Amino acid sequence: MTEAIAVLDIGMTNKKVVLYSNELALIGEKKKVFPPLMRDGIETHDLKAMEEWFLASLGEFAASFSIGAIAVTTHGATFVCTDDKGNPVAPCIYYTHEPNREFHERFYERAGKPEDLQERTGTPNFSALINPAKGLFFLKENYPLEFAKAHWVLPYPQYWGMRLTGIAAAESTYLGCHTYLYDWQKNDYSSVADMLGIRAKLPYPIRQAWEVLGTISPDIAARTGLSLDTMVTLGIHDSNASILPHLASKVSHDFVLNSTGTWCVLMHPVDKYGFEPDELGKVVFFNRSAWNTPIKTAIFLGGKEYETWMDIIAKSSGAKSSRQLPKPDKKDYLRVLEECNCFILPEIVPGSGQFPGSVARAVQGGIAYPLSEIEAGKQKVVFLQDAKMAQAVLNLSIVLQTEVALQRTSIKPGTEILTEGGFRGNTDYNMLLGSCFPGNAVYLTDLQEATSFGAAMTALTALKKIDPRALSRYIHIEKVLVPSMFAPERLSAYRNAWHAQI
Repeated sequence: MTEAIAVLDIGMTNKKVVLYSNELALIGEKKKVFPPLMRDGIETHDLKAMEEWFLASLGEFAASFSIGAIAVTTHGATFVCTDDKGNPVAPCIYYTHEPNREFHERFYERAGKPEDLQERTGTPNFSALINPAKGLFFLKENYPLEFAKAHWVLPYPQYWGMRLTGIAAAESTYLGCHTYLYDWQKNDYSSVADMLGIRAKLPYPIRQAWEVLGTISPDIAARTGLSLDTMVTLGIHDSNASILPHLASKVSHDFVLNSTGTWCVLMHPVDKYGFEPDELGKVVFFNRSAWNTPIKTAIFLGGKEYETWMDIIAKSSGAKSSRQLPKPDKKDYLRVLEECNCFILPEIVPGSGQFPGSVARAVQGGIAYPLSEIEAGKQKVVFLQDAKMAQAVLNLSIVLQTEVALQRTSIKPGTEILTEGGFRGNTDYNMLLGSCFPGNAVYLTDLQEATSFGAAMTALTALKKIDPRALSRYIHIEKVLVPSMFAPERLSAYRNAWHAQI
């Protein structure tokens, strides 16, 4: 049988089981979308259904491949409360759930001021339950009996690791992803963990992504046909998995990875942890790399913003779907820039990105049209009916949000910008981004399934007992330079007007 590595790649939308050879070649993939399990009107993760599908998929692969190791990578902002054997004892709530303003106020009354917490934990104040400590606080308030039953409070990748091995653990990249639970200054769990009363329920010590958690349990072996010797690694946060190949291969000395999808995640590896005084209170934070080094990060819901407005543009212009829309050309962008009176503004999920005070809307001729009223059919916006012009306005909006996010990662002249993911195929977006940063080369990378690939690296690292940098011979990242669309000064007036609207 061909030797292989399996990755459970658990995104908010797509759940995948991905198979790689021991030379990190992609050799198999299964994908499925799971609807939320509703509880008290709240979306929760259907952990049981997901587990059954993961194990069935692993079993199908095990019939043809000898799987030596399994790695898990997951989206952020999710913890699972379990008993001592890893069985969930409380609902696993979607981080997109928004309680209300009073909930956030109560959290900070108990946890401390947002700016102080940001300075110590590297975590900004996000809306909804995007700060996992808020998700746990929500459970404590709303499901106190179930929350009290928790023997373990497990980060999401390590929950799945425990389901596979029966062993509880915690890992640094996940605890460091805007959780409020890790104190960068003390290199330990934070005061927020104490406020929640969960320090003893968080596994210790905090370990690294490519360490071996253990081998699969006899039950998992029986259900999948995998060998009892199949090892499972600690697991890794998805954004940190996607940047791992770049860090290991050193394809660029100083770079920002512009990882684009539902979330646009801008990650800049830096030498030391710490905020400038004017950064506190802004949506900028620090991820921890798989080597526990700081990665200055800014995020926004770029893909979700784009898809939402593209659907509206299609409907407004009479197209059956956004795929049928004609693409804008340079003349359309010049028209938008010269007229300078049509804008699309964030944020469709308030408080999720770089402009937390902004309400999603379209603006034309100084008149604002809220997204909610456009979607309800109560307002019609003239420029949205011109498909090419509207797409130009939308691309400019996404680029200007990206520009602010990049600036907040402390990008410098000469720092390379590497775009991968969904916006890699949006030529206009990348050329406009190049126009915003004349002192920085913008590249497209060809790394496919970067998150799964990075997770597979951790499994192969464990299997071969080597450092991830030793895998550089398997990492082939081509960079394609993107030309600018305009001279940078061409964007100045529009940029200023766009910011003035916000």
